[in-house]
Formats: sequence, structure tokens, C-alpha cells
Amino acid sequence: MPTSPPGALPRTSVRWKIFCIIFLITLINLVDRISLSIAMPTISKEMNLSPDLEAFIVSRFYWSYTLLQLPGGWLIDKIGARRVISAATLMWGGFQALMGVVTGGLGILLMRLGLGAAEAPLFPAGSKLNASWLSKSERARGAVLMDAGSPFGAAIGGLVIAQLILAFDSWRGAFVVAGLLTVAASWLAWRYLRDDPAAHPGVNAAELAHIRDETQAASSPQAGGDHAPLPGRSVAAMCIGRASWAMIFFGLLTWGPSYLAQARGLDLKGIGASTFFIFLSAAIGSLTGGFLCDTLVARSVQRGRAIKGMVLVSGVVMLLVLVALPRINDPMQAVAMLCATAFFLMWGSLYWSLPSLLVPRQRVGLVGSSMNCAGSVGGVLIPIITGLLLQATGSFHAVILFFGGCALVYVIATLFIGLNRTR
Repeated sequence: MPTSPPGALPRTSVRWKIFCIIFLITLINLVDRISLSIAMPTISKEMNLSPDLEAFIVSRFYWSYTLLQLPGGWLIDKIGARRVISAATLMWGGFQALMGVVTGGLGILLMRLGLGAAEAPLFPAGSKLNASWLSKSERARGAVLMDAGSPFGAAIGGLVIAQLILAFDSWRGAFVVAGLLTVAASWLAWRYLRDDPAAHPGVNAAELAHIRDETQAASSPQAGGDHAPLPGRSVAAMCIGRASWAMIFFGLLTWGPSYLAQARGLDLKGIGASTFFIFLSAAIGSLTGGFLCDTLVARSVQRGRAIKGMVLVSGVVMLLVLVALPRINDPMQAVAMLCATAFFLMWGSLYWSLPSLLVPRQRVGLVGSSMNCAGSVGGVLIPIITGLLLQATGSFHAVILFFGGCALVYVIATLFIGLNRTR
């Protein structure tokens, strides 16, 4: 790694401020996303919504979110991540605020569809910034810093929205405030983010040299540019692995509280505390995985092997824990095992560093959105599959074993991702 000559100014750290902003926006993303689930009992009572309509409204977020993934990825590569993130955050903040003033179920449904469409390009755009702003020795940390916002948002989102509802004595006031805070975050994104590090006024020559010396190979003519063929097998395996991972994550997010109540007999207070610690463990696992991966690379472990090895370890540990979970009788031991599952599950955040390793920088947006689209499909399917398994068996044992099967597919798919040639 190049060193600064004597007397040179210390290297700035704008790139990490960029990813702290991305972390904040992804955290807000999850808070806004789960806000409807927290407020739905109050909304349903006020608007006299049927259970079928409730489920229809909540689930339709993922339909528009999934459908807009690939167009969003194309747009990111076309106009840049800064514009897409700023516009997307502004739009979903607007939909979130407008949800607080609608007067019926149809209005909430339309705002929910808009929210899903607007949130769709966020993570692929973050992956694009990862390729542009971070050296290869830092991309694992950047990937997990971005993705860790999701479990942190899931951990605190319920608490934040619930407190806002109590403070305003209204779910409407809570939604309007949450939406306006998101709009403020869009201003922050536009004000500070840049697509090219050289265009940022805070980046000095030392930081720019650090970024460019280690990223120029990825964007050089030898990398193939826009016309380089996609590594089809690796991209397909990456998408399958991400979909399997997403089924476990969204399974914990959507069915975790019901599992704790029905299978483990926890009361509302116990469910809230357990859910908080499960997703806090997930966030810590995400950050731990990224820093560990970059540490391994700094000690001369090939980046592809480091990422692949850590993901495989996480998948095997999840498989073993999930298979053993139905045999655990003590509720607190079961919660501890779910915390362990969540910790290693979020090593899967390393998947966000794969697009920049598999394809040239000019195509990272499209490939990242393809991966996120596959994960979104998993998010759409898992509530349906879980409901069918519960209806057929009347027990969560089959559901937990299905999650174990997802962990196995995650491991197998990761084995087929070709990272041997990455530096």
C-alpha cells in the first residue's frame, strides 16, 4: 500500500463518512419498512380493516420492491448512485409521511406500494458506492457497514415507532414525523454523497491515491468495461445463495415473534426483549464479519477465499443450530440459539462485496440489483411457505427445519461462486 511522503497531509477519511451516512439511511429504511407492522393493530381498529386486507396491505410492499430492483439497478449504472439514493430517500419519506394522512385501506395500500418501489434501489446503490469509494482491502467493512443498518433498524424500529405513537397519541403523527426525518436524510445524501471520490471537496490527494491505487484494476480496460461478459454461473449461484439467506432473515423478521409466543410461550414483554437481542446480535455479527474478513485479507489471505470461507462457516453453523433448535426445551436457551443464528446469519452481509469482485465497476449496479431482487423474492415467498407449513403441520418444528434447509442451500450455492481469480 502506498505511503505518504514526509510532510504530506494525513489521509482524509471521507470514504468512511460516506458509509456512515449509508448505514444511517439503511437503518431508517428498516424503521420505515416495519412501521406499518407495529401500527397495524391501531390502524385496523380505526379503519375497520379485515384480517385478509391487513395481510394484503403488509405483504404488497415486497411486490413493488421486487419489481423495481432491475430497473433500479439499470438506473444506478446510468445516472449514478448519488442521484438514485437521494431521490429514492426523498420519495419513500414522502410516501411514509402521506401514509399518515390517508383516510382508508386503499390509500395505505397505494402508499405502501410506493414505499416499496422507492426503497428498491438503496442497497444496489450502496454496492455501487462500495466499488467506487473503497479499496479492495476495505470493501468487506463497507459492505457490512451498509447492511448492518438493517438489523439495527429491525432491533430499534419497533421501539422508535411505538414511542412516536405514544408521544403523539396517534399513529398518524408518528408516520408523518418518520417520513419528514427520512426526507431530511435525503438532503444529507445529496449534500454529502458523490459518485466519484475526485469530485468530493473533502477528499485530499492522499485519500484519493489510496482509493485509486487499489480500485483502478477493477475499472481498467483489461477488466472489460461495459462489454465484459457476465460470469453467469457465479451470478446465478450468488442470487440463489442470497434468496436462501433472505428466507432465513425475513423468516426471523416476520415469524420470529409468533414463534416466540406460540412455540416458546413468551409474553409480550419477553417477545419484545428477545426480538431486540436477536437483531442486535445480527447487527454485531454483520460488523464483526466485515472487520474479520478485512483482517484476514490484510494477513495475506486471498480475498475470494476469505469471503467464501467465512460465508461457508456461517452457513454450516446456522444449519447445525437450526437443526438442534427443536430439541431445546428451555425458552431462554432457544432465544440464545436464535441470537447465535442471527449473529452468523449476518456474515452473509459479505455478499454485498461480491458484485464489485465479480464484474467491472460499470456493471455493479445491475448485478447488485439482480442479487437484491433474488433476496426480495425470498422475502415474498417466506411468509407464504411458513403459513402453509404451519397449516399443514400445526407446529413450528417444520418451519425451523425448513430454515435449516435454506441454510444448506446457502452453503451449496456459495460453493459455486467463482472467486478464485479475485485479488
